[in-house]
Amino acid sequence: MSKNKQHKTPEPFSEAPFDILAIAASAGGLNALSAVLSPLKGDLPVAIVVVQHLAPNHRSQMAEILSRRTALQVKQAADGEYLKPGTVYLAPPDWHLQVNPDGSLTLSQSEKVHFVRPSAEVLFESVANSYKNRAIAVVLTGSNGDGTQGVRAIKNMGGVVIAQNKETSQVFGMPAAAIETGCVDFVLPLEEIPGALTDLVFQGSLV
Repeated sequence: MSKNKQHKTPEPFSEAPFDILAIAASAGGLNALSAVLSPLKGDLPVAIVVVQHLAPNHRSQMAEILSRRTALQVKQAADGEYLKPGTVYLAPPDWHLQVNPDGSLTLSQSEKVHFVRPSAEVLFESVANSYKNRAIAVVLTGSNGDGTQGVRAIKNMGGVVIAQNKETSQVFGMPAAAIETGCVDFVLPLEEIPGALTDLVFQGSLV
């Protein structure tokens, strides 16, 4: 990859202030993801990339399940494809998912991070490097500290970070670890996250 390509920011999808939403979840993640994605409209002008910790040796049916619960297009991410708005890309089981500066996706089986693959750390850091201040990260229910360095990277690049609150988390480990970094902008109940995302994407702030 050339140096110029490394520092290139992908072309914006629209005049919206953000282009990408990165979500991480672990224990209790399917229900939490459903609650976040279900209210979002299919014409949302951002791409959504998701890391959910899954059993590595079993085919995931998460794309099919979530497709029935949201107007957004949901699919398992494929290596080399380019992000499109209104689409949710799920990291496959046992594969790290990264977003490149040209808006394409890379899957890899490089070393586990925090004992997991896919890792929120890998996804968030790539999103921060590629989309900088046009990125939103969301940390949902989960049982480990995956994503803390990535949350810092998102914040340091000028992006926005949301964490699910303790009361609505099935397991508060991941959101708590994110909050402890001091880089989380909003700690919200699960049911308030979709509205907050909509406000951020269309208004640039919570209204």
